[in-house]
Amino acid sequence: MTNSTHFINGQWIEGSGHDINSIDPAKNVVIWSAKSASSAQVNEAVVAARNAFPAWSLMTVDERLEIIKKFAELLGEHKTELAKIIAKETGKPEWETATEVGAMIGKIAISEKAYHERTGTVENAMPLGQAIIRHKPHGVVAVFGPYNFPGHLPNGHIVPALIAGNTVVFKPSDLTPMVAEFIVQLWEKAGLPNGVLNLIQGQVETGKALASHANIDGLFFTGSSRTGKIIHEQFAGHPGKILALEMGGNNPLIVKDVADIDAAVHDIVQSAFVTSGQRCTCARRLFIQDNAQGDVLLARLLEVTKNIQVGHYDAEEQPFMGAMISSAAAAGMLSAQQQLLSLGATSLVALEHTEKDTGFVTPGIIDVTAIANDMPDEEHFGPLLKVIRYTDFDQAIAHANNTSFGLSAGLLSDSKADYDYFLARIRAGIVNWNRPITGASSAAPFGGIGESGNHRASAYYAADYCAYPVASVELDVVTLPSSLSPGLKF
Repeated sequence: MTNSTHFINGQWIEGSGHDINSIDPAKNVVIWSAKSASSAQVNEAVVAARNAFPAWSLMTVDERLEIIKKFAELLGEHKTELAKIIAKETGKPEWETATEVGAMIGKIAISEKAYHERTGTVENAMPLGQAIIRHKPHGVVAVFGPYNFPGHLPNGHIVPALIAGNTVVFKPSDLTPMVAEFIVQLWEKAGLPNGVLNLIQGQVETGKALASHANIDGLFFTGSSRTGKIIHEQFAGHPGKILALEMGGNNPLIVKDVADIDAAVHDIVQSAFVTSGQRCTCARRLFIQDNAQGDVLLARLLEVTKNIQVGHYDAEEQPFMGAMISSAAAAGMLSAQQQLLSLGATSLVALEHTEKDTGFVTPGIIDVTAIANDMPDEEHFGPLLKVIRYTDFDQAIAHANNTSFGLSAGLLSDSKADYDYFLARIRAGIVNWNRPITGASSAAPFGGIGESGNHRASAYYAADYCAYPVASVELDVVTLPSSLSPGLKF
């Protein structure tokens, strides 16, 4: 429990807004309480970031990296503690949250490399002087974090933003405030100057106050397409503000002519049900051939899915799936399943809300072949996999592309020719072959098209939106050219 949860200008302060709580979704107990930040406190955070910007941006990259690398060291020292906090607040098993902290640590070196490769300084000689390309930070940027990866995903914005010389106001998900608080405490211990990183906690009204603040220079968002579109509309008419949106997906996974059924089923399960289906890259629609091989594959998938272990994040024998983020999220998946059934879908493995007032659900599989053309184009953010049987590969690809989203897609097939055909025609920012579609690398760009993003890929390409290019032609002294333009006399 805590009260002083907002970090503004290097000071931990109490909020002056309304009461907010964080609930352990597996055990249904309050694990954190505080008051939200008021609009006045949001303004104080932005002012603090603005005042800290000149000194931070004028430090050398190496000087900034010295502090940022200290943060990485502290993450390593507190890896177990942070993984347990993430597990407690999200319901994810501890084996998974440990990998999240590991990704946070690895992000530092990757972001340093990306900064130098994508936004470093380039010099080219000219007949007179030299042409130089430099990059400058935008100024004050707001970072909005999601609940599914409350450490790794905001870290993917904050670290490259700080390396580039920006100052940050961080607004985490209201469902994972304790994780954010602990991470900012580590940044404080690392020695960040006052005002360089500010933390404000709260719900919708706090987020609106930050997103609409006139004195931010950019906003980096990870979350739902619905919220991302609202922010995009809010930023209309403000071309001077940089906006990076990483949103959801209605992601397809196609299976065609695979010999190893168990291997295919494994990749399907990893794509659809890891993190209880709460990854934006999770497979939502599975396309299986309507033939004897497809029947065998589907039967094995149903068998394996029914045996998936769901349990507490701290169980000695670790489950594959933990709880969803909240009982409301679990209830939402039940409603989504019922909606599809009422439209004419057929349940193959029923998704069940197993413990009232918790986020525990079992994975579900539903055949939507009969309603494939009329199905709502929605991201059902949980462990509910929709199966579509197909007879024609082109038809499957067409159905896969029949979405306003475009984040991730995949093909499981033993044919390289089929993959080349698929790759040329599929519409997505992340396309995998014979691998789960949830496995994204920080050493590659991460983002999608359509309603999955606004062409500002994150991960390795985050450096691109954290700084703007400055092109210069430079000469040490003013020099009269040896050859004058026609019509000039000196």
